[in-house]
Amino acid sequence: MSRDTGGVMSERIVLGIESSCDETGVGLVRLSADGRVELLADAVASSVDEHARFGGVVPEIASRAHLAAMAPTMRRALDESGLSLSDVDAIAVTAGPGLAGALMVGVASAKAYATALNVPLFGVNHLGGHVAVDTLEHGPLPERCLALLVSGGHSQLLLVEGVGEKITEVGTTIDDAAGEAYDKVARILDLPYPGGPPIDQQAKLGDPKAIAFPRGLTGPRDAKYDFSFSGLKTAVARWVETEQRAGRDIPIPDVCASFQEAVADVLTAKAVRAARDHDIDTLVISGGVAANSRLSELARERCAAAGITLRVPRPRLCTDNGAMIAALGAHVLHSGAKPSPLDMPANPGLPVHTIVVQ
Repeated sequence: MSRDTGGVMSERIVLGIESSCDETGVGLVRLSADGRVELLADAVASSVDEHARFGGVVPEIASRAHLAAMAPTMRRALDESGLSLSDVDAIAVTAGPGLAGALMVGVASAKAYATALNVPLFGVNHLGGHVAVDTLEHGPLPERCLALLVSGGHSQLLLVEGVGEKITEVGTTIDDAAGEAYDKVARILDLPYPGGPPIDQQAKLGDPKAIAFPRGLTGPRDAKYDFSFSGLKTAVARWVETEQRAGRDIPIPDVCASFQEAVADVLTAKAVRAARDHDIDTLVISGGVAANSRLSELARERCAAAGITLRVPRPRLCTDNGAMIAALGAHVLHSGAKPSPLDMPANPGLPVHTIVVQ
């Protein structure tokens, strides 16, 4: 449990549980008295291979995989950290957003552990976790920063004014998220699921200027910070269909490079614009698509030109994991927030401004 020095709390151990989609994650962090957070363990079990033949996540399969993986993943995290459950001072769990059944497994597990250990429970926001995880890599964030969250289910611009205190949505996708578009385009091109890594690999061999794919919501009258990738996905499908009907071979590397360039162009342009408009000098990119090579390269170029500091966690921390939930739980705990009630429900539609359920 927490170590005291002269009656002052010096450090606390926070355990995080993540089960919003197809990764079962358990993380452990150490929260110091000054609010700094140190990663102690990050154990993840993925069910992605079980979903691959369906071309996407099957909620019932994900829920059952979480049930099977929760206890073994917990043991691995504890072994990695060298701690025992009796060392835990607080538990954080993803309360939403996510798949209903998958969330329920994590929330129920967290409630059981919190009750057995008699420690406070914090039901936190999955999206806030993607922001908080950067503090494990690069230390404390400035008081105000902008986060670009890009994953299979989310493409959002978030104004962060205290990681565990206030997060406001600046822009969001009106249809397909960036990662979802990658998966659908991969299916069109007969590439493996999930689509991000194979498209990124093929794109390195292609010409990003070969095909002029559209940039959604970039007109003068369009929403400045919102995203739309459904039209881009449809444009790729129609281009491929036209070529096939004409009997021509599909230049997969060129299609991938041109598609990827369109996605990275829109994401980075809107992120830099939002940062400038809100007088912010730090941009955090997180979520599974943050590992994309072209997105990170173009973000570095544009942030450097605009005088914006870019922070991107290492790929392992960008995807869903328990460490990010533990990190957010630590920030919430340090802010003095009240714990969540033990009858807290899982909320698949939890809004981003609800950082902790109370």
